[in-house]
Amino acid sequence: MQFQWEWLCLSVLLLSSVTKESEDSEVEVEDFDVDQGKSSMEILYKTPVPTGEVHFTETFDDGKLSGWVLSQTKQEDSHEDTAKYEGRWEIEPLKENAVPGDRGLVMKSVAKHHAISAMLTKPFVFDSKPLIIQYEVNFQDGIDCGGAYVKLLSKSDDLNLEYFHDKTSYTIMFGPDKCGEDYKLHFIFRHRHPKTGDYEEKHAKRPDVDLKKIYSDKKTHLYTLVLKHDNTFEMLIDQAVVSKGSLLEDMVPPVNPPKEIEDPNDKKPEDWDERAKIPDPNAVKPDDWNEDEPPKIEDPVAVKPEGWLDDEPKYIPDPMAEKPEDWDEDMDGEWEAPQIPNPKCETAPGCETWERPMMNNPNYKGRWKPPMIENPNYQGVWSPQKIPNPDYFEDPHPFQMTPVVAIGLELWCMTADVYFDNFIICSEKEIADRWAAGGWGIKKLVASANEPGMFTQLLTAADEHPWLWLLYIFTLALPVGLGVLFCWPSKKIDDDVDCQKPAAMPITKGELEQDMEGKDELEQDTEGKDELGKTSENTGEEEDEEEEEEEENETAEGSQEEGNKSNKSASEDEMKEADENTGSGDGPTKSVRKRRVRKD
Repeated sequence: MQFQWEWLCLSVLLLSSVTKESEDSEVEVEDFDVDQGKSSMEILYKTPVPTGEVHFTETFDDGKLSGWVLSQTKQEDSHEDTAKYEGRWEIEPLKENAVPGDRGLVMKSVAKHHAISAMLTKPFVFDSKPLIIQYEVNFQDGIDCGGAYVKLLSKSDDLNLEYFHDKTSYTIMFGPDKCGEDYKLHFIFRHRHPKTGDYEEKHAKRPDVDLKKIYSDKKTHLYTLVLKHDNTFEMLIDQAVVSKGSLLEDMVPPVNPPKEIEDPNDKKPEDWDERAKIPDPNAVKPDDWNEDEPPKIEDPVAVKPEGWLDDEPKYIPDPMAEKPEDWDEDMDGEWEAPQIPNPKCETAPGCETWERPMMNNPNYKGRWKPPMIENPNYQGVWSPQKIPNPDYFEDPHPFQMTPVVAIGLELWCMTADVYFDNFIICSEKEIADRWAAGGWGIKKLVASANEPGMFTQLLTAADEHPWLWLLYIFTLALPVGLGVLFCWPSKKIDDDVDCQKPAAMPITKGELEQDMEGKDELEQDTEGKDELGKTSENTGEEEDEEEEEEEENETAEGSQEEGNKSNKSASEDEMKEADENTGSGDGPTKSVRKRRVRKD
């Protein structure tokens, strides 16, 4: 029993530890100033301030678009009615889980082109320092189709932010994008060909994470891109790495072209044989192969069902139909009533002329073809020969991109109220993390405090993933099962208690005398079969003695073999009755009465 209680305590400790770990598994953020005299929900928000050298920051907390320029142009290669950048921008707080004093840039219009940009406070030159781009996005109404990415505009002598459009030169594009069920996190950089001077977009491979929940949970998320001098990059969402790689190995198309390419002037020879197998030229069609047999024939054993109406059509003119009053036979032709199913065919097996059903032809073999054999002249699949790539180059440092002088949002979206906030461009990760703690960290803290209770969250999760109900049931049944297993009294203990109860009862004097008499009878039974009957007669009443004498006389008159069998049977019965009397405590009278009934 002690062993069972130890197991029960151990199980409770394990469940408690798992619950504790789940409660402590939240992402840690830096401490914030909270008014201890007020509710824990009332956070004293302060506009984030950069703690080191930065190239650009923006919080929008002043409620003004200071330094931001709205595009006054239109998209190239677009329809005149939709090409203009007429999308409206506003500075507003969040719809849900708003922090007092915090504001962001909101894209308000639906199915409109939006374009807005701002110059960096300090241009970024790709030398030896990393590039870090970080900002917040909240799809407050979800996202159907559209993007929320940013563009870092390239340094150019003719750059004019009022004419910022989709063809404006940029160095890097980064951020979320979604249309239909295609969820993307873009990282694109424009690489300059060192020989031709042309620019080509290089796309990072897709992150190996599920972005659907992040784009649809209507929460503020932090997007970060880190580019390092060693040509490596990292993309982070909410300070967790979702993708990383190398500019030299993980971009599509690759930065450096192949050394060799296929010769565009090479042509396949006319006698080149690419057939791996050919028909056997020595094969001959068998004499009994009949190609004229049809694949289907009429079933010869089929019989027309009884009641088949050969003379009734399947469809008849509707007798209830009437010619429209405005029907003009000269213009519309002769009017005919519409056809309806023949009501007589509904109760019959069928109508019209009966035809035998078709069946597979057992003699059908189809067109004969010779079997295929290995081609002795097979030369393999032809491919053009390789030649040195005339456009080959090797750029060992693709990180050294075109300098960046401005940041811009050039977007189109089918969902309104896309929220942007807390942009920062710098070179130190610690600066970006502290900036995030003062903005995104507070939003996350407020959103976590305003989330529904655990029970509501569990129900919501189970609605999205029905298989969680099995986990819930198992989790609830486990402690109940352990409690029943270790705390419920076992059957063995109950049996032990039941066996001990009769042993504790006192024995009376009368019961003791009956027990002794039963033992005497057992001793007399062992002396001999003949004396056993007499002993039983002496312990009974007078009426029983007379009956016993009559039985003995009848037995003596019978055969000796029957007498022996009778005596043997009586002896066995008496021994059984003696055992029963000994265990149950019944008196001798009861034992004699049972023996008399059995002999009769």
